[in-house]
Amino acid sequence: MTHLRTLQQKQKIFDLFEIEKKIEVMDIGAAAIAETPCYTSLLNNNLAHLTVFDGDKRQIEKLKEIYGLENVTVFDHFLFDGKEHEVYFCSPASGMTSIFKPNVKALEFFNGFNNFGKVERKEKILTKKLDSIKKLESPDFLKMDVQGAELKIIQNGKKTLKNCLAFQLEVSYFPLYEKQPTFGEIDLQMRKLGYVPHCFLAVKRWSITPTIFNNNFRVPGNQLLESDVVYVKDPIHFNLLTDEQLKKMSLLMHFCFKSVDFSTRIILEMEKRKLLEPKSHLYYLKKMNEHN
Repeated sequence: MTHLRTLQQKQKIFDLFEIEKKIEVMDIGAAAIAETPCYTSLLNNNLAHLTVFDGDKRQIEKLKEIYGLENVTVFDHFLFDGKEHEVYFCSPASGMTSIFKPNVKALEFFNGFNNFGKVERKEKILTKKLDSIKKLESPDFLKMDVQGAELKIIQNGKKTLKNCLAFQLEVSYFPLYEKQPTFGEIDLQMRKLGYVPHCFLAVKRWSITPTIFNNNFRVPGNQLLESDVVYVKDPIHFNLLTDEQLKKMSLLMHFCFKSVDFSTRIILEMEKRKLLEPKSHLYYLKKMNEHN
């Protein structure tokens, strides 16, 4: 069995333990639009295998160019409920292509969104359920940015996602699409599945038309629009995780989210299980302090 030593690119922060198998990362709606995914450091350190989904075929070649083919599997499916739906295609650069119809009144409320959400064409597409994809590795970490389809994908992927340790989900406070689930609906679903919010990676606010700040409509006012929120398996119940899951969770917390306190708590749990030497958490904290 291959063991993967956990090395950070420049510094040996995580030389406490080894993992038996790479972390499985899944990115649904992976179009790379002005962002560097939080899991990039896992890929750079050869700690993860990435599975990518994006139903907008205009994005596929760019994804292959960015990630290459080594340690990456690419699917061009529209994930949803397995039924036929009309897809509203917007400009690839806007990231607003969706199974949900853009809400004209909501778009008009914000500066610039009339252009971002302009539908270029519509097409009926047979979607797929996540649980229907054969020979699919169950993810340890799932990132989703699918313009409102997050909730339905989770509901139709519970078997595949059963052992997922953490999710990064784009959630909406002010829906830009008709019948788009809100943050509250997604939060209720995630809590029912045994996950709790851990952190916000990004909170997007936007300016309300016609007010423009500093002659730049992208400069936000106070109105919340959407954010990326991270959900994790409820840490009060670490006892439900296997030894290998604990290790992977610690790496996710360290590399993806820089959550040193969370990672330390997991290391303490590993000490209790005698997976690590006593006071290993102190060694980890010392290393972290040295490189801050």
